[in-house]
Amino acid sequence: MSIRAVSPSVDGGRYPAKTSRGETIVVEADVFADSHDLIRAAVCWRRPGQRRWTEAPMRPLLNDRWRGEFVLDDLGRYEFRITGWIDRFGSWQRDTRKKLDAGVATDVDLAIGAELIDDVLGRATTEDADLLRALRDQLLDTSADADQRASAPLSPETGELVARNDERRFATASDRYPLRVDRERARFSTWYELFPRSTSPDPARSGTFDDVIDRLPYVQALGFDVLYLPPIHPIGKVHRKGRNNAVAAEAGDPGSPWAIGSDEGGHDAVHPELGTMDDFRRLVAACDDHGLELALDIAFQCAPDHPWVREHPEWFKKRPDGSIQYAENPPKKYQDIYPLDFETEDAEGLWNALKGVFDHWIAEGVRIFRVDNPHTKAFPFWEWCLNALLDEHPDLIFLSESFTRPKVMQELARIGFNQSYTYFAWKNAKWELEQYYAELFLTEVRDYFRPNSWPNTPDILTEFLQHGGRGAFVQKLVLAATLTANYGIYGPAFELMLHEARPGAEEYLDNEKYEVRHWDLDQPHSLAEMIRLVNRVRNENPALQQDRGFALHAIDNEQLFAYSKRDPQSGNTVLVVVNLDPQWKQAGTTWLDLGALGIERDDQPFTVHDRIGGARYTWHGRSNYVELDPNVSPAHVFVVEPHPA
Repeated sequence: MSIRAVSPSVDGGRYPAKTSRGETIVVEADVFADSHDLIRAAVCWRRPGQRRWTEAPMRPLLNDRWRGEFVLDDLGRYEFRITGWIDRFGSWQRDTRKKLDAGVATDVDLAIGAELIDDVLGRATTEDADLLRALRDQLLDTSADADQRASAPLSPETGELVARNDERRFATASDRYPLRVDRERARFSTWYELFPRSTSPDPARSGTFDDVIDRLPYVQALGFDVLYLPPIHPIGKVHRKGRNNAVAAEAGDPGSPWAIGSDEGGHDAVHPELGTMDDFRRLVAACDDHGLELALDIAFQCAPDHPWVREHPEWFKKRPDGSIQYAENPPKKYQDIYPLDFETEDAEGLWNALKGVFDHWIAEGVRIFRVDNPHTKAFPFWEWCLNALLDEHPDLIFLSESFTRPKVMQELARIGFNQSYTYFAWKNAKWELEQYYAELFLTEVRDYFRPNSWPNTPDILTEFLQHGGRGAFVQKLVLAATLTANYGIYGPAFELMLHEARPGAEEYLDNEKYEVRHWDLDQPHSLAEMIRLVNRVRNENPALQQDRGFALHAIDNEQLFAYSKRDPQSGNTVLVVVNLDPQWKQAGTTWLDLGALGIERDDQPFTVHDRIGGARYTWHGRSNYVELDPNVSPAHVFVVEPHPA
């Protein structure tokens, strides 16, 4: 018996595949044996270290490929394997039916079946044993003709009765493959980022945690469920940056929150201007009251006056002149930030201190962390740290903020990060969107990499948003919210459609990273209502709450992009068509993959209900006309409703 090409399998089982509580886990493998005997297969799972396996049957597909499914309701680590064995009774049923049909079955042929039933009697329950004896006796009753004697023993029900009592002689088990079960929000989440210091209603002062609490009804009403805050720690005063990343700060400049640490504390402290730890705790509780979770930024870097610089100089890299190396991304220089040296001789002390930062905020009730630039820290550290934390607290969620080479981003996902930023912000053309999301959703990458799409961040204002107008912002919103089950925006900059960039850069002019902003949220051009609508559609349609069941659809216009997502459990299906041209009306004709939409026949009519514009259309077959004007709406988000077959 051979068992090959098992999925999901991340690097042959080196790393766990990701799933979430209540999500259907689909396992496949090539299972085959020599000879012409029929085989059976099962997928088995358990907690590591447990003795007993739970199992579910697998069913054959094509070309010796088998599939099985199961659902896990508890968080944490699991392992699964596949077992295959010869189905001797099923093989006898098949061969005997052929002989009966040909009129060549003999008493000996039926007696072989009786012997196979005898073989399983000793393991059968009392109820099953009574049924099996009756079937055996029927096969041995030579007073009846062969067809009568074999009718019940050859039934599928008898096949299943024998199979569940079979000893599975010479069964083969595959290697064990790890799984990690996360909570639902790792699979489906909607993030809103804001700077606490920019939430004050009074232009004369900076915002506080209390001001953030006052902002929660606004965030909740937009339909978000994760409120993400940039670093909330004391900000360094030495080499503090000024507005628009100026090298020298002027009096009153607040500095970048990512320049962490001063004489007021480090990574386990809060900036005094934001409030106290008691104020922070009230914010965590208030988020919960509003159906939100608070996500904190973890940036493992230090300002020159961070306490660690004084207490642990060995954790930082020295230059030949004796000074500490500050962060650089040529031509950019970050004199206000010292990277940590993961080649330090005190690696154990550094690693424990960094894990201690997470431990501190976990103890304060935080369960979601956005991790800044994890690709600049050692992979072994992340594998050790994240696995230790997830084993202690399996409800934690870690978002990797890494915009670097694809294989590096994928490695971070393999070694523990639950979610990952993507290149979504820069994917504008149809061909690159199709290519990118086919890789994320239709290859083995989907087993461990959960994409989280952001059209903007405090560091990212793409040329597309700089010049595309309202149509560009709405287009990117719809794409982010419907392509991936996890997405987020940096606001209020996004809903107010800020698009002025610092000259020569894809960064915001008057960047909020370096100054306090005071936002007028009630501006008439705000996208708040559109964001609220899109998030409501996400919450009402299970197809958009997971990244399985993704399909691309052909359409004869390079400015129109069509794709669908189908929830395997409910059958809920959403078809999205987006005009990628933010300025001009575009039209085209689809060539739909009807099977991906749950449509059984080419001539079966179906209704598509546009949840953005509200219109309903009855479509027939693969070919359908679509027209989208970005000045009205750049996208259709259709819920597909098949008519009775």
